[in-house]
Amino acid sequence: MSDKALLRVGIIGAVVAAVCCFTPVLVLLLGAVGLSAAIGWLDYVLWPALVLFLGLTAFALWKRRSA
Repeated sequence: MSDKALLRVGIIGAVVAAVCCFTPVLVLLLGAVGLSAAIGWLDYVLWPALVLFLGLTAFALWKRRSA
């Protein structure tokens, strides 16, 4: 995967995870479709995803800078 694509995936993933973590987007969406029972485990999935995508972004920036 190229540096530019890696950076793009990292940034897009981090933005999506941040929007879902810090706003009630998923709570409203899951409640609207009747899956509100799944709201309890969102923190267990979204925070690690946010950390993963931020790490991917940092790696892509580091790789891009050292090249």
